[in-house]
Amino acid sequence: MTKRLYFSVLALLAGIWPSAARENSSRDPRVARLAKEVSNKGWIVAAAHSDKGDWDLFLMRPDGSHRRNLTNTPDYNEMGGRFSPDGSKILYRRIFKNAKIRHDQWGAMGQLVIADSNGAKPVVYGEPGDFPWASWSPDGKQVACLTKSGIEIRDLATKQVVRKLDRHGIYQQLFWSPDGHWFTGPANHYGESWTVVRLNADTGDVDVVAKFQNCTADWFPDSRRLIYSSRPANQEEIDGGRMAQAVKQKPGYGWTQLWMADSKNNRSLVYGEDGRHIYGGDVSADSKYVVFTKSLTDGGIDTGTIFVMRLSDAPAIGGESKALRKLHPDAKDAPVLEIGPGWEPHWTYTRVGGER
Repeated sequence: MTKRLYFSVLALLAGIWPSAARENSSRDPRVARLAKEVSNKGWIVAAAHSDKGDWDLFLMRPDGSHRRNLTNTPDYNEMGGRFSPDGSKILYRRIFKNAKIRHDQWGAMGQLVIADSNGAKPVVYGEPGDFPWASWSPDGKQVACLTKSGIEIRDLATKQVVRKLDRHGIYQQLFWSPDGHWFTGPANHYGESWTVVRLNADTGDVDVVAKFQNCTADWFPDSRRLIYSSRPANQEEIDGGRMAQAVKQKPGYGWTQLWMADSKNNRSLVYGEDGRHIYGGDVSADSKYVVFTKSLTDGGIDTGTIFVMRLSDAPAIGGESKALRKLHPDAKDAPVLEIGPGWEPHWTYTRVGGER
């Protein structure tokens, strides 16, 4: 397949599937009920293309309404928005518009910016590459940064390093637990890469959560459970591999699903769908809902679309998904709400710009 034909296929699929999802959502009364249920439950921020072609941060209600551009900077791309624990601030990365975004390295690219949660009063912290993978402390006064030499805890007021820990193989996507006692991220551990681990911030002990092709882990509000993306081994090809070939999915390579694990590392499927990669899972403040993205290709931020579902409906499988349903015959056909394009969503129940 030529490059031109390949992107034509992607454009066709991206144009058909999201519109079909919106049509199905409008026809499914269960999805309409879910939209009404979450409509006033805080705000979601995510990166998406603006009408000028750059990546900006967009704020929206969890049903996709009241969507507005927070950053609106045509000369820059913004990505990785994260609300502070009290919802008053937001941190993100910005890079020049002509720089290529690497979907799994965005947290170390460009400059760290911290602004009010409505996008006002942005302040740049350091030079490009400084404060890599910055993650909020529970009180919002510090950030944990993942460097080659270790995890650095930096005071935001002084920008100084106040503590340093061994990173124990964690190499990207660092997130600090809400209680402040744990870190998580993918690590080179036990002879394998892409192993999601818990790192005890007090003792330095490492707990392996899931080995082989796992990433984008994040915390439940209780700091005991994790939600993460996983691509289990030896997945069956769908449609004899024809769909895999259409979107450049390697035969036998499989699709990425959303999983969760408790403090005893009991793992269970949250959501999966043949023909989609599921990334960027984030749990609501009451642990009742999850937001995530679906994309047509691995790391395909240009085809990313954001969805919301109830955690009580897990495990759930979307679409026909013959191969995945064989592995999870008890999975539900749950209502899943599409709320718009974007990637790396983050959810807060606190006020943003004076609005609850």
